[in-house]
Amino acid sequence: MVNQPSLLIVDDEANVALTLKMVFERDGYAVRTANSCASALKLLENGHQFDAVITDLNMEKENIGLEVARAALQLHPKPAVVLCTGYASVDNSAAALQMKVDYMVTKPVDLDELKRAVRRLMAFRDSDPGK
Repeated sequence: MVNQPSLLIVDDEANVALTLKMVFERDGYAVRTANSCASALKLLENGHQFDAVITDLNMEKENIGLEVARAALQLHPKPAVVLCTGYASVDNSAAALQMKVDYMVTKPVDLDELKRAVRRLMAFRDSDPGK
């Protein structure tokens, strides 16, 4: 049996999280969702392994998605981290780049672009001997 790639999708808008979950599950991913930073941090801190984390930037607080990204980037093996936002600024974009978030996408998200980016990032992660 082939292992399914696993994703964590974090968005405080339940309909957005559910839509992304359905899109990625249709493509063969095992998907968990979280509707807050706190819920996502619990999953990340409790030993769940994810190949990629897709998180909204602004949820219960402005830029709180950076906390999710930071926690995900400290894991080993490190998942690919994608930040989604409708409100990119120079400051939050710089913070994301500084912490080495893998990809930043603006809302409304082009689903095909997001799926291609996740596949590409996971392929690169899997081929990286220093992961």
